[in-house]
Amino acid sequence: MPAPPFLTPVEDSVPKVNNEIAIGENLDFQRKWWRLERAVWSLFLLILICDLLGLFGRGWLSKATRATPDNTLKLDYERIERADTPSIMTFHFGPNAIHNGRIQLYVSESITRPLGAQRIAPEPLISAVGDAGNTYTFAATNAPATVQIELEPSFPGAHDFTVQVPNEPPINAKVFVVP
Repeated sequence: MPAPPFLTPVEDSVPKVNNEIAIGENLDFQRKWWRLERAVWSLFLLILICDLLGLFGRGWLSKATRATPDNTLKLDYERIERADTPSIMTFHFGPNAIHNGRIQLYVSESITRPLGAQRIAPEPLISAVGDAGNTYTFAATNAPATVQIELEPSFPGAHDFTVQVPNEPPINAKVFVVP
């Protein structure tokens, strides 16, 4: 048996103005929402500026240079790196670093393990493994000489490292690896 039709018309409970639906407005809520939107857009802008400057790696603020007082060793590196992303650490040697046509470079273990040294160019003549790091010996005829170590950090965090030409002051630095 079919259902009986409704006998009373369905009425709209929303008030109408000029025969159109009037939508309520809560101006206090709207102002709070606008403030939230401005805060979120400001946060997005701040993140974008930080990224462009290099605070998340590969930018102007991430590049760093350190040197010994007499410029026997100068180091160019990225103080902020990304995990699983290659980078280059460059060593520049002054004339005081060359002895008998060779240059020696001590590199702490934190460069070879946590920072993931992948390749050294030019290839060292001799590599000596020690308790806290490695000592590499390179052929050099005249200064300035340059050595590059390709890094690929495997996990995030702050990593301290030390590099040194034997019998010279060490260069201590820190690399912060972001995910």
